[in-house]
This record gives sequence, C-alpha cells and structure tokens, in this order.
Amino acid sequence: MNATTANTTNTGITVCYAPKMTLSGGIWKGENPLKYSFPIFLLQLLVIVITSRILHFLLKPLRQPRVISEILGGLILGPSGLGQTDKFRGTVFPLRSAMVHETMGNVALVYFLFLVGVEMDPSFFLQMGKKAFAIALAGMLLPFIIGCSSIFLLQNESPLVGHGSYNLFIAVALSVTAFPMLARILAELKLLNVEIGRIAMSSAIINDLCCWILLALAVALAEKKTMDVATLYMILSGVAFVILCVFVVRPVIMRLVEQTPDGEAFSESTICLILAGVMISGFITDAIGTHAIFGAFIFGLVIPNGSLAVTLIEKLEDFVTGILLPIFFSTPGLKIRITEIKASYNWVLLVIVVTLAYVGKIAGTLVVALFYKMPLRDAITLGFLMNAKGVVEMVILNIAKKHNVLDENSFAIMIIMIVLMTGLITPVVTTIYKPARRLGTYRWRAIQRKKGIADLRVLVCIHTPRNAATTINLLEASNPNKQSPICVLVLQLIELTGRASSMLMVHSIRESGQSAINQTQPESDHIIKAFKNLEMKTGSISVNYFTANSPYSTMHEDICNLAEDKCATFIILPFHKQQTVDGRMAPINPAFRTLNQNVLAKAPCSVGILIDRGLSGSARSSTDQLLSHRIAVLFFGGPDDREALAYAVRMAERPTNSLSVIRFLLSEHAAYHPAMKAKHGKAAGSRKLLTLGRTEEERQKQLDDDYIGDVRMGMRNDESFIYREMVVNNGEETLGAIRSVDNNHDLFIVGSGQGMESPLTAGLSDWSECPELGVIGDLLASSDFAVRISVLIVQQCVGVGPLEEGMQS
Repeated sequence: MNATTANTTNTGITVCYAPKMTLSGGIWKGENPLKYSFPIFLLQLLVIVITSRILHFLLKPLRQPRVISEILGGLILGPSGLGQTDKFRGTVFPLRSAMVHETMGNVALVYFLFLVGVEMDPSFFLQMGKKAFAIALAGMLLPFIIGCSSIFLLQNESPLVGHGSYNLFIAVALSVTAFPMLARILAELKLLNVEIGRIAMSSAIINDLCCWILLALAVALAEKKTMDVATLYMILSGVAFVILCVFVVRPVIMRLVEQTPDGEAFSESTICLILAGVMISGFITDAIGTHAIFGAFIFGLVIPNGSLAVTLIEKLEDFVTGILLPIFFSTPGLKIRITEIKASYNWVLLVIVVTLAYVGKIAGTLVVALFYKMPLRDAITLGFLMNAKGVVEMVILNIAKKHNVLDENSFAIMIIMIVLMTGLITPVVTTIYKPARRLGTYRWRAIQRKKGIADLRVLVCIHTPRNAATTINLLEASNPNKQSPICVLVLQLIELTGRASSMLMVHSIRESGQSAINQTQPESDHIIKAFKNLEMKTGSISVNYFTANSPYSTMHEDICNLAEDKCATFIILPFHKQQTVDGRMAPINPAFRTLNQNVLAKAPCSVGILIDRGLSGSARSSTDQLLSHRIAVLFFGGPDDREALAYAVRMAERPTNSLSVIRFLLSEHAAYHPAMKAKHGKAAGSRKLLTLGRTEEERQKQLDDDYIGDVRMGMRNDESFIYREMVVNNGEETLGAIRSVDNNHDLFIVGSGQGMESPLTAGLSDWSECPELGVIGDLLASSDFAVRISVLIVQQCVGVGPLEEGMQS
C-alpha cells in the first residue's frame, strides 16, 4: 500500500488522499497494476469496447443499433452476468474504480451531446411542413399524458411518486424520440431517401428538441417537490444561458469562420477554443443546477453548419462514440442486478405504464398519419420508428436515479424496457414495411414509353463536381421544354462513414435545399449550385436534391429505392474511369464499377453509363445562342439499342442538335449465325438472359425495323437527321466500320446489348475490359478509341417483354 498524505486546511478539515494510487510502478517492482486507478480504467475500457463490439457483430443479422449491444454488454459484465462472481467483480470492476468510470462516461456524454447539437439545425423548424409537426406532437402528447398519469397507478406503491418530478421524468423518458438513434436505424433499413424516412427524421428533430426543454425543467424540479425561488432562479438562469449562446457566442464563432478562407483548415487555436467552450458551457449549466450536458448541447446547436462543424465532427466523433461513449451506456448494466429485482405490484404497474406509452406513441402517430392519407402499413411503421430510444433516455433515467426520483427497481425496469422497445423496431419495421409491394405499379418504365409519361424523370448520380459538369450538358441537350419538361433527381453518392452527421445530410439537403454537414461540404455546395443554375437557365428543368450515404457495397439499394419511390424513367451513372491529360482512361475507384454493375442488375428502370470526355458542345447557334451537339447512334438491334435510339431522338428534337443513326446489318453472304443468341459468359450482375431462337430472332428484327421506320418517318423533314446502313460480314469489319465513322461528333449513344451476342460483334468481346458495358460500349470506352467523344451506354429495364408488347398494342 502507498502512504496516505494528510493535509489540514485552514478550516480545520483534514483531507486524506493517496497521491501514488494513480499509476503503478510496474510488475517488475512487485506491484499489481490493477490496484491503481489508471491501469484499471484502461482494462475496463478495453473489456467494455471488446464486449460491445462482439455483441454488435452477433446482433448484426437482426440489424440492431449499437446502443443495444453496449447496454447488453454492461448487463453481461455487471452483477447480472459475470459480475456475480466476486473474483471478476473485484478484479475488473472494483468499487473503488466507480468514480473514475462514471466521470469518464460523463465526459463522453458531454462531448457526444455537443456533437448531437452540432448535427442538428434549429432552422428546420421554419421549414418543416404541418405533417411533420402534427406527427411529432401527436406521437409525444399521448405517451406524455400516460407518463404523467402514472401517479394515479403508482401513488400507493412507491414513496417517490409524491412529487411532480417523478411523473415529469417518466413522461419525458416515454415520450422522447431519439433523433441520432432513429437516423442510424433509417440508414440501416435504407429508408432515409423515401417519404416515410423523411417524415420520421423531421418529426424526430421536433420531438427531440421539445423533450430537451422538458428535461431541463425536470432537472430543475428534481430536488424540490414544489416550485420555489431557487427553482425559479435555475430556470431563469438556463434561459439566460441560451440567450447568451444565441446572441453572443454564435456571432463570435461565425466571425471566426468568416476569417478562415474557403478550403483552408481551421487553426489549432480555433478548434481548441471550441472544445474548451464545450467544457465551459457544461460547467456553467452544472453550476446553475441543470446539467452539464444541457450546456454542451446548446453550445453545439449554435455552431453554424459548414466546414467548422465538419471539422469538429471529423476530429471528435470516432473517438467519442467508438471508445468513450460505450462507458456511459454500459454503466446502467454494471449497476443492475436483474436477479434481485423485487417482485412487486409496483414494477408490474410500471411495465404496464411503459407498454401503454409505447402503444400510445404508435396510436398517436397512426391517427395523424392516416389523417394525412398515408397508407396503413406506412403509418404503423412510422409509429414504431418514432419509439426509437437512445442516449437522451439514458440521460433522463440516470439523472432521475441520481436525484433519487427513481429507485433501483424502477431504474432497472426502465432500462430493460428501453432495450426491448428499441430492439423491436428493426425486426417489426422490416416485417411490416414492404416497399417492394409498390413495384408492380412502377415496373417497366422506359424512355420508349414516354407518351405515357407526363415528364421525363431522370435520376442523376454524382460522385464529384466533375461528374456534374458533363451530366448538366447532357440534360440541357435533352430538349427540356414546357410540353415535355425534365424532372432531375440529383443524388450525391458519398461513402458511409458511420457518422450521424452524414445521415442528417440527407434530411438537410432535402428539406432546405442547402448543403449540409458532411465531409465533402465544398463539393456538395458546388454540385447544388451548378444544378440550381441549370434549373434557372432552362426554366423547363426542375431539380430535387438527395444524398445516398451508404457503403458502396449496398449503395445500389439506395439508388434503386429512390428511383422506384420517385418513379424515375432513366438513371444516369458516371463511368468508373475518367480521362487523363494524355487521353487515357484511368480508373478512379474500383468500388464505382461494382456499384454500376449492381445498379445495372437491379434497377427498376432504364440505366445509362456516361463516359465523360468533355461534352461541352461543338459550337453555338447563331440564332438563339444555344449549345449545339452532333449525336451519333450505333444501332445493332435489340431492346437496349431501341432504348438508346429513343433517348437520342428526344435529344434530336432540340433545334440546335443533329442526329446520325448508323445501323449495322449482317451481309447476306456471311455464314449463318443466329442474329442473337444467349451469351454464356459473364454478364453484368444477375440480369436475365434472353434465349433467342429463330422465331425470337425474327421478332426482334421486326421490332427493330418497325421502330427505325417510325423514327425515320417522324424525322423525315428534319435536315439535321441522317440515317445510313452499314453491311458487314463479321466483327472485324464492324470494328473497321466504327472507326470509319465521322469523328465530328460530341456524343455516341449505344445500347449495351447485355445478355445477347450477335455475329456482328463476334470476336470483339475477347478483349473486353468492362463486360457490363456490352461489346460496343466497352470498345468505345477504351483508351485507344476516341479521345474527345463522350459516350452514353444505355440499358433498358430488365422486363423488356411487357414493355414491347405494350408498345406494339
């Protein structure tokens, strides 16, 4: 044992402490590191993080949020699990380490709530619709009333129910919706970009902010049974702190942001000042009697959205949420002894109250959702989503326990109920909400059927601003007009980093049209500004902004879900290679190619891969100053080629554009091969292959002849339209014919022809680098072909059968 030092103060109070009990001298000096506070804390942190990560991995098939595994980890390590053995409890979690453990948990909590505040944007209150407000209030009001009414059930069973703070804590805990938790659940379920996800996010923000106000009031009342002068001072001091942050602190921070040039990193002193401000805010609100987390949260709210918020999140979030926050979430489990919960009428009633509030939240949300004519399944799903619980509820219960508002039994039961309630959300929503049910009314959308479409709805996928420039030129050249406008759905693709801030970005861009907190903030600003300029310039293009924030392995689900939800007709994807200065095509990211392959395989509509070689327009018209483009379609036959020609015809309707259609035909003197046969090699993804016999071959050729005839008839008076046929014997002659095509074009449009092989292209696939583009598309995308002609490779939606039949009729 180390010597204990005694220090006598001027007031006569003797303080005893062990100055050498922090760090050990090492095992070689015969000392046990686990007898010292710092080594034991490191061991606890290691055990907690490893246990929670293992549980999260095991629960991953059930799509459970990480907070569930962290709470369960505390239960396993606490007196309900391994902590039942005195040796484990005394070695890893001794009683003397509790103060350090809880202190570090509260430090993590303070900075986490600061990050939550940074991620929120209070201006959303001014931009959200009546539906979000109504759903938020209805989902909060009914459980709040049930929580407050618990006094009538429990007043004879618990001595703690005698004052209003008990009811207020219970009511707030039951009525709150955890916004950070909900964001993660929606991202996991791929619901961020659909209507139900947008409504849930909007309502959760409103609910969360309202509950913070109620929590501040509950803390102020926690130590007093009734309102007195001290409580009034606490409330007024809290209001004064909020006013100080909004009208003094925020302008100072904005001034610091303005002094930092765009694109440059913030100075170390600025970041340190902000992080110190978190501690100062926490100290002030703790001193006035509310709670340190309240000050940190308010301070986070006044941080302006933009590059400063991005920097703070990037520097803090991984460490705080991944390492420190599990300490806080595990703390309740380390205190709960489930086996010793006293079986009493009191906790049975408490379970009933919690269950009623859970059902009440669903009922309140359901009624309002049905009033706004949402489908029944969607309304029930929304009710379950609004029951998401997380860090705010844990904070509420811990504060209530600290102030003796909740006893051990009630605290344990509330924690268990939170785990059960939150754990049920994902399985239930996955079972109830089936967006695929709507697919039948949407399937088979293609450009060829544009007569049945009020406008052309194009989903544009963007990785970087470089993708945006050529895509905007393509859209502008696609003949938007009042009779046939184009609705552009801009989807920025960002790889998931696991941060709540990235998930909020979807909501920010969608609701306000402004860029949001993300690691690519300058790029987002540039992309949004470019498409806004396109919208204002044309007048016939409407633009909506979305963000897909997912791992690249599953990002195709976001793209396909959004295309389905918004009834898109055409998806445009950027090629996974970009042109270098010397004209070669260099890969950008291998994951981009996998993403494109997955979209081609799963898309519910037609897809185009855009190879960017600078589609800027060959000249300007002298009449109306519009860019003119020379477009060439290489037509070999089949549904993909007909879809490519349909898009080219739309572009040709623009007065300044010209179109050349070059149809390749097999010579009568060539040895017979079926014009199209099933290709038994690798195709892009899992797209169904068309097995074409002689009869089907003739049918496809008839469809080609009919469509070509319709196009020629419709454009017979257009002098800028050129049609010619090239007769070849084999793939080698096809290659020579393509190379002979006039190079005075801006854009080649071809069909991918996936799943089929023609003698026109026999042998050309042997050197294919990107089979998902088709034989001709791969040829045009190669570095040794053209250095200045962009290429659009089109694949018609998979279900070509019903489409063609419908067109014939």
